[in-house]
Amino acid sequence: MKKHVVCLGDSNTHGYCADPMDCGGHGIRYDENERWTQLLQAELGETCLVAEEGLSGRTTCFTDPLHEGMSALDYITPCLKSHEFVDLLIIMLGTNDSKDRFGVTAAEIGIAMGRLVRKALATDCWGGRAPNILVIAPPPIGEGILRTEYVDTMGVHCPRVSADIAQCYREQCALLGVHFLDAGELGCEFNRIDYMHLTRKGHATLAHALVALVPQLLSGASSGI
Repeated sequence: MKKHVVCLGDSNTHGYCADPMDCGGHGIRYDENERWTQLLQAELGETCLVAEEGLSGRTTCFTDPLHEGMSALDYITPCLKSHEFVDLLIIMLGTNDSKDRFGVTAAEIGIAMGRLVRKALATDCWGGRAPNILVIAPPPIGEGILRTEYVDTMGVHCPRVSADIAQCYREQCALLGVHFLDAGELGCEFNRIDYMHLTRKGHATLAHALVALVPQLLSGASSGI
């Protein structure tokens, strides 16, 4: 059986493209040779199966009053069970949690990620092996969003809140003994339209880092954080 890698995330895992000119003018989603998940699949080859579990608007655990089914906490158990046995779970969430309408701090988003990770650790999907989880902190939302129409739905505080998420995730991952990666430190590029979605270049940068890291995690060679 192939190694199963489940990628649980939001629009940046689904591949939302805010700038049609950056995705060939073919729509609002990057295609299979542009999304980080599929770039990872191509490099890992036939020995692995990368499952894309991206949903635009998804949060770690917060219920969105405007959109149904956005909490990853409510979804993670059936998601993992449907892909069992899971060899590696990659979680990249947090951008949507920083929306003003949730009214939470970065520290609280970190706690929410910890709660999500604990549920994944406790899910019977690992085939008798130790759970294997990588948490990716998304790049912080750019201040430029404050000059766009997107601030109307994201809120004026989202850049400040999202700027501190990576450190809060790092602390939670250390506490729980799971792997951590900061996409902001990698220089994963956000567009200059809404300042919160990866460009095609940003997808490639993230994929490049994961192509080096994921085989280590699957082989158990990495020490973790």
